[in-house]
Amino acid sequence: MQLNKISITIMFFVILLAQTVIGQKITGTVYDDTKTPLPGANVYVKGTSKGTTTDFDGKYEIEIDAKHQVLVFSFIGYKTKEVKVKGKTIVNVTLEQDSATLDEVVVVGMAESRMMKREHVVGYSIARIPQNTESYAAIKENDFKDVIKNPLSTFSVDVDKASYSNVRRYINNGGLPPADAVRIEEMINYFNYDYKAPKDDAPFSINTELSACPWNKDNLLLHVGLQGKKIPMDDLPPSNIVFLLDVSGSMNSPNKLPLLKSSLKLLLESLRPKDRVAIVVYAGSSGLVLPSTSCKDKKTIIEALEGLSAGGSTAGGEGLKLAYKIANENFIKKGNNRIVMATDGDFNVGLSSNSEMERLITEEREKGIAISVLGFGMGNYKDDKMEIIADKGNGNYAYIDNLLEARKVLVSEFGGTMYTIAKDVKFQLEFNPVHVSKYRLVGYENRLLNEEDFEDDTKDAGEIGAGHTVTALYEIIPSKNNSDKENRLRYQTSELTSQALESNDLITLKLRYKKPEKNKSLLIEQSVQNKPVAFTETSDNYRFSASVAEFGMLLRDSKYLGTATWKSAYMLAKDAKGSDEEGYRGEMIRLIKSAELLSSNKQE
Repeated sequence: MQLNKISITIMFFVILLAQTVIGQKITGTVYDDTKTPLPGANVYVKGTSKGTTTDFDGKYEIEIDAKHQVLVFSFIGYKTKEVKVKGKTIVNVTLEQDSATLDEVVVVGMAESRMMKREHVVGYSIARIPQNTESYAAIKENDFKDVIKNPLSTFSVDVDKASYSNVRRYINNGGLPPADAVRIEEMINYFNYDYKAPKDDAPFSINTELSACPWNKDNLLLHVGLQGKKIPMDDLPPSNIVFLLDVSGSMNSPNKLPLLKSSLKLLLESLRPKDRVAIVVYAGSSGLVLPSTSCKDKKTIIEALEGLSAGGSTAGGEGLKLAYKIANENFIKKGNNRIVMATDGDFNVGLSSNSEMERLITEEREKGIAISVLGFGMGNYKDDKMEIIADKGNGNYAYIDNLLEARKVLVSEFGGTMYTIAKDVKFQLEFNPVHVSKYRLVGYENRLLNEEDFEDDTKDAGEIGAGHTVTALYEIIPSKNNSDKENRLRYQTSELTSQALESNDLITLKLRYKKPEKNKSLLIEQSVQNKPVAFTETSDNYRFSASVAEFGMLLRDSKYLGTATWKSAYMLAKDAKGSDEEGYRGEMIRLIKSAELLSSNKQE
């Protein structure tokens, strides 16, 4: 009997201990005050260091123990909320916006571009914030072009998306981005659009839509979208990938090297046994950490990643040279040969000038080795250098501000990020002056080409990956009667052809591209009729891309804002949200509201 009592007592304490140690699982969703899920919200157990963040659907999962029964929910720009969860398994929370907290952000300097200065707000009040040295290439916003004098608009496609996630980082940290950090085409192209699939062997389809411009009702907005062919993973060619990783002292912070390691582990999930990975690092000097290794042995690759630590200056040039050497030694004919460079872009030792980097990358590009760039961190982030590397290297450029973004870029959009289906893709639009007086390309300022570049196959342009979508918008001022327009030139005339006068074509759209293994371009040509549809009849694709453009113009304080406001951008995006299964559009709707608060707070 005594033995049974002892056994029961022991069992009681074992059960009690198990409940304390193993804990209770709590799940739920965090919403804002409009019942929109909040991705990236912080959830932690009060009195402990245990915490997590919500996913793209605002959902979270966390364990608590018997001693700690309070969860704390927080998000920048919202009031922190504590919730007692004893006896509960599902806890849904709504956070209220708190503009007062935005007053606590600290202005730590002035982010200077080549063209202008703007206040650079980087975070909540903390001591000894280092001086901000981020750099961005200057952007001169596209102006309206007179069709009589400039009938052709020529530009390179751009599938980079870094600007949007970088803008998101600024807003989530409690500040508005510098104007030159806002590349509107990259914000638009961050989102996928529901375009029709390509037919037969075509690498992409071309989709157009024409309606009233939402920020200027007297003008038209032309939406042009490309849909890249989707290729099943099993059908993709084998990869020879070299990770080129910055492990310099500037990478020694939680949102840099640790996030980099976690991101590349996600990329490894997408790689197959026939793919190979090598790891080159650079700091005070460069070195080969892992020779080219089959992805059958992912454990060895992960162990090499885990062993990395940050320290020293940044010998970026030497790292690039070594990475290309390793890529060449393991070159796969008809395969995907690519360097994946992960860095904050702070090159301060060795090969550092943009022109030197361009020459090296261009030479290797011609050998069939592409380079994609993953940007990390803040404070000393060198966006301008990383954009050059990706553009010149036939790769793409993404900014990784959190692990959810890493999963989007390296897992969900793996084919588009890593596999090129068409290279040197160029647009050329010829506007019919009978119907168009002036036009303006929204964004793509650093992708403009000369008229003669369109047919020049030696001229580099952008690449499209498997499954990628590319979207461009033109704001158009309709022509009232250009056929009778008085010629303003003294020494030449601009007579319209009978085809222009008799046709209802708004534009002729031409697109040139090369197959990945070819050097001669192919031409696609189609016309777009001057038949705008009512704005209420436009697709979600059309309206949502327009809302992103409005958002970008507001962030840039564009002179072409027209009637655009934070509210109009918000309402337009909300109306065009669609199914939004992955939550990216809902996230932008929340960002618009946060940016509006920051903007009004700054003006005060």
